[in-house]
Amino acid sequence: MSLIDEALNANATIAGGYDPGPGGPPSPKIAIVTCADPRLSGIVRLLGLADADVDMIRNVGTVIDDDSIRSLVISTRVLGTREIMIINHDDCGMLRFTDDELEDRLRNETGVSPIAPAKFYSFTDTEQNTLEQMQKARSHPWIAADVAVRGFIFHLDTGRVSEVLPAALPAAG
Repeated sequence: MSLIDEALNANATIAGGYDPGPGGPPSPKIAIVTCADPRLSGIVRLLGLADADVDMIRNVGTVIDDDSIRSLVISTRVLGTREIMIINHDDCGMLRFTDDELEDRLRNETGVSPIAPAKFYSFTDTEQNTLEQMQKARSHPWIAADVAVRGFIFHLDTGRVSEVLPAALPAAG
């Protein structure tokens, strides 16, 4: 039996106790953009936040790309989110290759040159990548200036986050 089949069987059993009562329209207070790495699955709990208060946006490498921006614009302009947390993490797999290396590997394995995605967003410095992603979110004209955008690094060995501050800005608080 595949993992999907196991999940479907579990859902058939567990859904019997599902309470649709709290299922009103979403009204998150914060959007979190973080990596899809499964080691970050408990991040909402580790931050002491309620699931209903978080609009979780996950992708490999914590990238602020067109899809992340689309989600952030909807979260802030439609759902009312007032804060954005960008949470990168140490030991990210995106540190282990360059975009060119991955493209070469895919070309060698498949015999086809990639046409999409145009970029994989690998990086060599987690703090610098966090700063770049913060800048992308902050500079988008459809994310209002009064929406806080802050960046963090999640430390896998401790479960703690540390803030990444742009050099010219003091710590928000």
